[in-house]
Amino acid sequence: MKYVDEFRDKAIAKNLAKQIAAEADPARQYNLMEFCGGHTHAIFRYGVQDLMPDNVHFVHGPGCPVCVLPIPRIDNAIELAEQGAIICTYGDMMRVPASKRNSLIKAKADGSDIRMIYSTQDALKIARENPDRKVVFFAIGFETTTPPTAVAIKVAAAEGLKNFSVFCNHVLTPAAIQHILQSPEVRELGQVHIDGFYGPSHVSSVIGSAPYDYFAEEFQKPVVIAGFEPLDVMQSTLMLIRQINEGRFEVENEYTRVVTPEGNEKAQDLVSEVFELRRSFEWRGLGEVPYSALKIKAEFAEYDAERRFTVSESKGKDVKGCECPAILRGVKKPTDCKLFGTVCTPDNPMGSCMVSSEGSCAAYWSYGRFRLDRAKEAAE
Repeated sequence: MKYVDEFRDKAIAKNLAKQIAAEADPARQYNLMEFCGGHTHAIFRYGVQDLMPDNVHFVHGPGCPVCVLPIPRIDNAIELAEQGAIICTYGDMMRVPASKRNSLIKAKADGSDIRMIYSTQDALKIARENPDRKVVFFAIGFETTTPPTAVAIKVAAAEGLKNFSVFCNHVLTPAAIQHILQSPEVRELGQVHIDGFYGPSHVSSVIGSAPYDYFAEEFQKPVVIAGFEPLDVMQSTLMLIRQINEGRFEVENEYTRVVTPEGNEKAQDLVSEVFELRRSFEWRGLGEVPYSALKIKAEFAEYDAERRFTVSESKGKDVKGCECPAILRGVKKPTDCKLFGTVCTPDNPMGSCMVSSEGSCAAYWSYGRFRLDRAKEAAE
């Protein structure tokens, strides 16, 4: 398959592994953070970590919007359902734990009308088919899924779908990267030493590569925007190692077949038309992050669920012993969590990192990485 098979070529992978081993300085450590869970899964699915020298380390970051959504927002969605609204959302959100071991799927089993959908168009269709019911789209995602939500709001406005609204939880990648770099773990405590970043793939196709220039210059950290295939990750690793060795702090684009410096300007204009910045938004694991999320503009207020409904100020907390917050910041690995692989499994998730298809815990579990890590520790 074009653009897939050639990025999984075994011979090229071996050659890249040799180049990385030759150029990685044995006298230093390379700690490289992948922000996106798609990279984490590619690393484990294809065994990229095993092709790296011992001094090249992958630090797993926030992963995906499902992983970073705080419990209070899920509690709010359940509240909306209890008020009689039809809640529509994507599949991953259904099983993310809320307060008191509740979740959307458990609320559905208890009688709430909560429906899994595949696109915003499904939510609009449900609103059209149920004119006497209030329909709320539980919107979530990074910059990649924000334009379709903007389209849904504009379509609803054009059609006069007064029973349709959006519970907006769209978050912004650059603000989170900046927050991680300014966190005490990175700057003060030294618990997480990050030498470089793999820039998100699909997010960058929308926002372009230019927004990362600030991080490279301000924090002196190289950024390489990487595709999701194994050779993308390996080539991006080589590019990061070269920048680190040469003392360069630049934004480079390995994913040139998709990402441009300016990004998708039509999508950006659409988002700007419908949304504006929130002053602050809570991220699971990162806490309150200034200007890191979007809210619906006043001119589309009648389609804003937060203005149409009353929701409480929930203060939900993660399950005791769950290390998702630390894992999302790169402070710990899934195998550092006492719940991982015991009471916390994909069939019985305790935290969002195990639920999401792009979560670090799900990656460790799905590809058996935790077994290798534990065997290595036992051997030592």
